[in-house]
Amino acid sequence: MKILKSLSDLSSVFDVPESASGEVKTGYDGKQQQIRVYADNKRRAGKTVTLATGFQSSPAELEEIAAKLKKQCGAGGRTLDNEIEVQGNHVEAVKKYLLKQGYKMK
Repeated sequence: MKILKSLSDLSSVFDVPESASGEVKTGYDGKQQQIRVYADNKRRAGKTVTLATGFQSSPAELEEIAAKLKKQCGAGGRTLDNEIEVQGNHVEAVKKYLLKQGYKMK
């Protein structure tokens, strides 16, 4: 039985992914950004898209994140008003990528 001495030991037990860069993404207010990722098909003629909302990033940074997400998912998409849309249901892939980048999920 392993004795836990810190929170990082606890995260290893539950297999909590750490960000690849080791840094936490903070927003304009200095707090950690909380991103909400979900599938939606409203106002899109029944087509499903994956939405990631809650970003507090510059438009250039948001475009860069969206480009990487679209490439990883093999789908199209767009950015608009601090949210990223990826065509299709790619919720798990988007969550996994954003967690690796240091974002916190709601």
